[in-house]
Amino acid sequence: MDDCCAPQPPSGYDREFDERFARRLARRYRTEGLTPSARLILSFAASVGLDGASVLEIGGGIGDIQLEALKRGAAHATNVELSSAYEPEAARLLDEAGLRDRATRVLGVDLAGTPEAVERADIVVLHRVVCCYPDYRRLLGAAAGRGNRAVVFSHPTHSLGTRLMARLINGWYTVTGNPYRAFAHAPDAMIEVLRERGFEPRYRERSGPWHVIGAVRA
Repeated sequence: MDDCCAPQPPSGYDREFDERFARRLARRYRTEGLTPSARLILSFAASVGLDGASVLEIGGGIGDIQLEALKRGAAHATNVELSSAYEPEAARLLDEAGLRDRATRVLGVDLAGTPEAVERADIVVLHRVVCCYPDYRRLLGAAAGRGNRAVVFSHPTHSLGTRLMARLINGWYTVTGNPYRAFAHAPDAMIEVLRERGFEPRYRERSGPWHVIGAVRA
């Protein structure tokens, strides 16, 4: 399974996904490129049209998807992060690619609570995020409110095994005092949030346990 996601509160996020975790992701990206599920995200974005587009990613980590979007012609990419752990590696990757002037990183903003804190973008991305956020309606609703043309998100398989695994993970973290939590939200319910805000699903693909849903403004 690809690495996931963004726990609440932010202190749990820093504890679960620290600088060592970020360095590991950066090493893998340098040697292997995007993960298969991230490539599906980028494929949908490219089908919508990246040339000259603005991209907003919520919880984009080291910024690998934004880097690839910029390389494919996006005009600007913004990443919203709750933790500072990714920042050193993200900055290095941007500098290595010579793309720092076309990227913005917003730190410490929970988009679900303060969507007005970031500007709207043509394409909004949420990769390996909704599975670890407690209120998917607020998060996806805020994402849709920031999207001009499209929203694309990923979620794990909604099988009985996945739901049981989430309970086991959460039980272990409760015992160990870790505030990280995983959530197995129903895919149809998440898609309905986008429909309520004027987006219609046009893309559904799967890579391993990850499903990618792309929706365009109707």
